[in-house]
Amino acid sequence: MDNGANLIKSIFNDALDFNDACLQVFRFQYANNNIYKQYVDALAVPVSKIDQPAKIPFLPIRFFKTHRIISTTFTTNLVFESSGTTETINSKHYVKDAAIYEQSFNKCFEQFYGKPDEWCVLGLLPSYLERQNSSLVYMVQKLIDQSGHDQSGFYLNDFDKLIKTLQTLEAVGQKTLLIGVTFGLLDFAEKYKMPLKHTIVMETGGMKGRRREMIRAEVHDILKQAFSLNTIHSEYGMTELLSQAYSHGNGLFKTPDWMRILLRDEEDPLTVKEDTTTARTRGLINIIDLANIYSCSFIATDDLGVLNNDGSFEVTGRMDNSDLRGCSLLVV
Repeated sequence: MDNGANLIKSIFNDALDFNDACLQVFRFQYANNNIYKQYVDALAVPVSKIDQPAKIPFLPIRFFKTHRIISTTFTTNLVFESSGTTETINSKHYVKDAAIYEQSFNKCFEQFYGKPDEWCVLGLLPSYLERQNSSLVYMVQKLIDQSGHDQSGFYLNDFDKLIKTLQTLEAVGQKTLLIGVTFGLLDFAEKYKMPLKHTIVMETGGMKGRRREMIRAEVHDILKQAFSLNTIHSEYGMTELLSQAYSHGNGLFKTPDWMRILLRDEEDPLTVKEDTTTARTRGLINIIDLANIYSCSFIATDDLGVLNNDGSFEVTGRMDNSDLRGCSLLVV
């Protein structure tokens, strides 16, 4: 039975009961997602005894490379695809309803940054624009449209136009968001330096093989120095998700209400760490994204992280032998 529409209403409700919603979504996806059901059954997990999110099996993210991960049966023209490299197989996320993704990123953006029409949104995402089916480009394009500002838009490799736009916006005190792939921001910062008093610089990670890999602190120091900023913001998202986490500085991410991070043991991937006695827990990142109602909401990523007891988290690297990913090449 497809009660996904009712679940979506509850997921984005301000009175969301996260644990209860997780269990409802799990039961829905176990019943309607053949690949996920086969995976859960192969683990011989007693489904009837799953009574909390930590007990729910998390699907390895690599399944999105090799299988069509969908809950219920549907056809769609919207398929998000990961960037990867020429040597890797890209993940595909089949999106049943674009309105769910738009509701997710709009509600999340408003939670952390306010309404898009308060901003001028500048996108510096050359590698993403050079290919199709990027969920990040889709989101930024919608934010650009909703900003309604004449100078909002993508600035590909036109750094001269971008610096003139920033100078104009700074002169009138316009709130501006410059969101860019890491190598693009670094290239821009090497060519131009100016103090930004009304602009947030947000990196999305990713060198795409264009520059040497750098730790996040090093990247942020370069950008802070170039633009006289105290902090650099970050976005954490991926093709397989319909939600994002945001950092207002120092690589410390927070999630919207319908998204949560758990950590699993590096040696035992089926064990979720639940030690709440320490302020910081280290492990591999599991993501619950309830907006993924028509794919899979419970994903075991290849990212290493630190989870703080307030629910915030940091991304500290990649699991050995995992594929390089466009949004996750930046480590701390």
